[in-house]
Amino acid sequence: MASQLSLDVELPERVIDAPNVDIAEAVLQAHGGDAKTAIRELLADADFLRDQLYTASKVMSAGYTRGWKPKYERV
Repeated sequence: MASQLSLDVELPERVIDAPNVDIAEAVLQAHGGDAKTAIRELLADADFLRDQLYTASKVMSAGYTRGWKPKYERV
């Protein structure tokens, strides 16, 4: 089981603007530079989140969400 990805970013002592973090590079580093493993893990995460969204949409009432319906894919 993969551990949760955390982004280790060194911040300067004085932070004026949020640093530009290359998330893709951070994901690759988290998987030891293995691109296929990183892609597999991201796809597994996306599948898990779709399942969680589906479950949440079934247990929430329409009144609670004011008629909002989730989208399972980006448009």
